[in-house]
Amino acid sequence: MELHQIRYFLAVASTLNFTRAAEQCNVTQPALTKGVQKLEQELGGQLIYRERQLTQLTDLGKEVLPMLAHTLVSADTARRRAKEFQRKEVAPLKIGLAPSISASLVLDLIAEIAEFVPGLHLELREGATEKLVDLLLEGEINAAMVGDVRDIPSRIEGWLLFEERYVAVLAPTHPLASRLSIGIDDLRETVLLERAGCDVAPKIRRSYFPEEPPRLGHCSSHDLHLQHMAAAGFGVMLAPEHMPRLPTLKTIPLEGDPVSREVRLLAVQGRRYSPALDAFIKVARLRDWSVEVPHWGMPHKTLSDMASAPA
Repeated sequence: MELHQIRYFLAVASTLNFTRAAEQCNVTQPALTKGVQKLEQELGGQLIYRERQLTQLTDLGKEVLPMLAHTLVSADTARRRAKEFQRKEVAPLKIGLAPSISASLVLDLIAEIAEFVPGLHLELREGATEKLVDLLLEGEINAAMVGDVRDIPSRIEGWLLFEERYVAVLAPTHPLASRLSIGIDDLRETVLLERAGCDVAPKIRRSYFPEEPPRLGHCSSHDLHLQHMAAAGFGVMLAPEHMPRLPTLKTIPLEGDPVSREVRLLAVQGRRYSPALDAFIKVARLRDWSVEVPHWGMPHKTLSDMASAPA
């Protein structure tokens, strides 16, 4: 099946006239007729009734018409996108983020490289580290930001960006909200909100609850859902210190040796980088993350802060 055959058939289907369809496709009528006949042979049935002045679609023709129309549109779109890509009018960049890695860490980098990478088109995808590694190897994403990575295939190259600690996030009305810091005994007595798929959850359990599991309350796979639960007083959320938070929440450090994780940037070794990916990796590795990631005593960005910040 060739695209010009599909185009000929669609022209006949829209005009119901072989002469006008041939003019529309800028070919001779015999050439158009031959193309439609070849398409019918490949599909194994007649698509058009041709009886003197009467031209109509058969039932098979009506059945395949929308599918063939979609095929032609998809092919034209792919051809146009390919031409745009060759002219560098489109620079796709697909970044994977592990759970609880905030998109805010990526957006400043993107804003910086967008100035000298024309046509930059960003796509963010979230998934567990193992899933992101698979997507990297399959070419579905170009790079990934993950935390506490283990057992990475040799084809994957990683760069340490920064280390971040976890803090307690809770409502101002929570009984622990007046504390300057929260200890392990406090955590054992309170209800924790669980982040499904969180890569640091096993480390929290080992560090704070080696003998008995914590009192887990509600759970969600989205940080914003958990923040709203915390704001409603349903429990305490343990979250990375860089994470933007609702203005109605408080952030309190953990006592002792805080739970932390290393955040790394991953990409596939030996694979040719696009200009967009090359720029992203270079900017990420050169950035002073100690300025970007807040530490104890420094105010945390809230979601309203980020919304009101200048572009």
